[in-house]
Amino acid sequence: MGRKKLLVIVTRKLPDAVETRMCELFDARLNIDDKPMPRSALAEAMRAAEVIVPTVTDRIDTELIGLAGQQMKLIANFGNGVDNIDVTAALGRGMTVTNTPGVLTEDTADMTMALILAVARRLVEGARVIPAGEWTGWAPTWMLGRRISGKRLGIVGMGRIGQALAHRAKAFGLQIHYHNRRPAAAPVEEALEATYWESLDQMLARMDIVSVNCPHTPATYHLLSARRLKYLRPHAILVNTARGEIIDETALTRMLETGEVAGAGLDVFEHEPAVSQKLVRLANAGKVTLLPHMGSATAEGRIDMGEKVIVNIKTFMDGHHPPDRLLPAML
Repeated sequence: MGRKKLLVIVTRKLPDAVETRMCELFDARLNIDDKPMPRSALAEAMRAAEVIVPTVTDRIDTELIGLAGQQMKLIANFGNGVDNIDVTAALGRGMTVTNTPGVLTEDTADMTMALILAVARRLVEGARVIPAGEWTGWAPTWMLGRRISGKRLGIVGMGRIGQALAHRAKAFGLQIHYHNRRPAAAPVEEALEATYWESLDQMLARMDIVSVNCPHTPATYHLLSARRLKYLRPHAILVNTARGEIIDETALTRMLETGEVAGAGLDVFEHEPAVSQKLVRLANAGKVTLLPHMGSATAEGRIDMGEKVIVNIKTFMDGHHPPDRLLPAML
């Protein structure tokens, strides 16, 4: 007789190929409607499932973890960041938590570079002109943006994505600077000709472009606080493809309104999916470029994420440590 399949509850619609494979391997319950599960449904999933596969939109907090049945053993997050999960509480209940690192690196770095170009060269503003019938022809002083070659890029967080961005930015002629908890390996610094700043304040005060690429943790909440944002120079551009909570969005909005900073490109927001109407007005005025959390949104990336989730579950089911499990030392 075959072994009973694990009951796996998936909270959102995943690519067809991923869902099909999950149904082959597990007793998979899928979210066909692709609507975020209400908290009551998440609570029921925690009571019933042996494995839950949440996404960034699902808050698996201490209360929900406390409601989990004894059979709940694995939270296999569909995503790299795990700020949506109280990992400490889960580990304390004897659960394993996994994520999907590495597969989104190139896609997110691509989008970050695209936002840098979009803000500096006013691409979104320009793309609106012709459909609106407002273009009357080329003019020497019209729709002028800023050259990025030769400018200083300050990267906040020199992990996988930060380094991938640095490689792209260097090819565009940007000078690479970064702030991190510790310096990158010497070969990495040498290849990128990168300058390490132990003081984030000092780096911010000297950059033309700043990109946020660190994870959201309690230590990085409002890392770019109102005080730190004041260090940015008036011509500076700020780009965020990490998490909205890392920047004091209210303070940034105020600085954009008063011209204390030149522009911003935001793919993430502090209270998403809600977006401040002040930011929307600034976008309509061409002072900020807003994207709906698209940084990792490629078909290839989503399938790769799903395959990592499956490997983590299958490895766990076979009695081994999943390759992407989170340990207390990582938190």
